Amino acid sequence: MKIRELTNEQFEDFLKTSKISSMYQSVEYALTMNNQNYKAMYLGLEDEGTIKAASLILIEKLNHFKYALAPRGFLIDYTNYELLSTFTNLLKKFLGKKHIMAIKINPIIIKSKYNPKMKNTTNDEKYEEIFKNLTNLGYFHLGYNNFFEGLKPRFESIININKNINELFQSVNKNFKTKIKKANFEGIKIYKGSDEDLEYLYNQAKEKYPRNLIFYQDIYHYFQKNNKVDLYYAKIDTKIYLQSVQVMYQKQVEKCNLANSLVFKNRGRNNNKAINKKLYEENILNTIKNELVYATNLLRDKPEGIILASAIIIKHQKCAYLFMDGYNSDYKKFSAKHLLMWKLIEKYSLEKYRKFNLGGIANFSLKEKENPFKGLNEFRLSFGSTGYEYAGDFELKTNKFLYFLYQTLSPILKQFSKKKIKIKETNN
Repeated sequence: MKIRELTNEQFEDFLKTSKISSMYQSVEYALTMNNQNYKAMYLGLEDEGTIKAASLILIEKLNHFKYALAPRGFLIDYTNYELLSTFTNLLKKFLGKKHIMAIKINPIIIKSKYNPKMKNTTNDEKYEEIFKNLTNLGYFHLGYNNFFEGLKPRFESIININKNINELFQSVNKNFKTKIKKANFEGIKIYKGSDEDLEYLYNQAKEKYPRNLIFYQDIYHYFQKNNKVDLYYAKIDTKIYLQSVQVMYQKQVEKCNLANSLVFKNRGRNNNKAINKKLYEENILNTIKNELVYATNLLRDKPEGIILASAIIIKHQKCAYLFMDGYNSDYKKFSAKHLLMWKLIEKYSLEKYRKFNLGGIANFSLKEKENPFKGLNEFRLSFGSTGYEYAGDFELKTNKFLYFLYQTLSPILKQFSKKKIKIKETNN
């Protein structure tokens, strides 16, 4: 067996045969990262002309030293120790000769699954075996992080959408179902966007994503070539919104009239219950009055409507990935993002996709007080999702001398860089 570089086509052919893979192990993602100061290559383990394992490798420079990343790990059976051992040993030699000091991987190795409705966690029976296989081969585990400190999220929210629509909707959190119906009633509609809408989406979401606009433009460009990307947005029709509030107002007026008539009929008796009912209905009416004023002003100021939420979806091997999403926080009250997510789940289910990956979440085992991302967790786990916990990041030294040199010189180089910056600032 030997390690050799693969072409785009050879890598894609092997990728199609892999039972478990991620959009982060695709040619399109590699092409994107080439424009983000990484050098991408594809390596395969060849045995008599047949590829047995493969990986996308991204190479970055850290203080003039080369370091490799394999996002979402290798395309390999991690339970096959002999195959994993052969691949690892040959990979170390191959990368070491290219003066790459180490490689970091964060493989799709499931440690546990979490059921939000039952609030119970089940451990994967193969995990300990796989973990032992990796550590025995020299992969150093970088720990069980709780948030987003790793190469890719250690926890994800994934929905099995290989079901009928009614069953999927019944799996949604009761409160979310109400919000989805309300958003639909208020005149929020879902539209398919294009690359022209990317900048708007980026401005909605840039605070929570580390990459620049060029990165998302490249993602869209490369995945679009094979129809593997969609952009959708939720927009409110302010005319329909006003009409819906008017309908609510009229219905509430009728309820108030009925409550008033009951108070009148019960004059002279113990009338507390009827009076309380009257006051309750009038309070609701006052709230709707305020919303009626708001809706009237919104139609006046925004007759063309308002984009409230948006999302980029990457399609990879029957899995739809929520790659990026955002919303206009000024109009959070409309729950447009809830409706958008549900409509996307519905769409990809009807198109026979098996999974919908809602993206990274924080550790679902944390107590609410310990979790600064509890709102994100609640949102992404409320659509009938399952929480997935992965093994996390591993590091494998591929050139021990260069790795030692990097560890020794890195603090010195950092101090030197800081001094250079200070000198430049002084000269300026």
